[in-house]
Amino acid sequence: MRLLLIGAPGAGKGTQAERLAARFGIAHISSGDLLRQHVTDQTTLGLRVKSYLDRGDLVPDALVMDMLRKPVLAAADGYVLDGFPRTVEQAKASYAVVRTLGAEVQAAIHLDVPRNELVRRLLARGRGSEDAESVVEHRLQVYQARTVPLLEYYAGREWMFTVDGARSPDAVHDDIAGRIQRLSEMARTPDSGAAQT
Repeated sequence: MRLLLIGAPGAGKGTQAERLAARFGIAHISSGDLLRQHVTDQTTLGLRVKSYLDRGDLVPDALVMDMLRKPVLAAADGYVLDGFPRTVEQAKASYAVVRTLGAEVQAAIHLDVPRNELVRRLLARGRGSEDAESVVEHRLQVYQARTVPLLEYYAGREWMFTVDGARSPDAVHDDIAGRIQRLSEMARTPDSGAAQT
């Protein structure tokens, strides 16, 4: 099972990815966590990406792709991707790499959360400069401009569905797990088409 979570900063991707990984026995691959770890460890990559993270800008595609290639290919039992791809360009480039290896995304899950709730969550989280109010606003603008187009991209390719991410983590998880179960059942049924909601 290979899943992708799409959602704005603060939508709960990390929380849901951890729960889905535990429930289905697959790897949780978080681009944000990996990037922050590189910054903390002051690796060569970390030194290159720190300024992007501090401003709330997207890290260049090539850097993120290099960082994620190994964990994605190592996830033999499947994965849930959290925070990547963030642009249609990243999605196309990564698909070209993983398609020949049979490791492409099978289902995309959009966590939909109202903007005012996203701002509230991010300011409450307080990760330092990354969650300062001006940076939060910029990150949400970048998400709207660069990441939202992914919804249309995946709707035309993989199974994709949207869930109300403003609910409790338990309610969101149960909703996602139930839909994945139904999609899995449909996949085993001959002539079943892609499910979209």
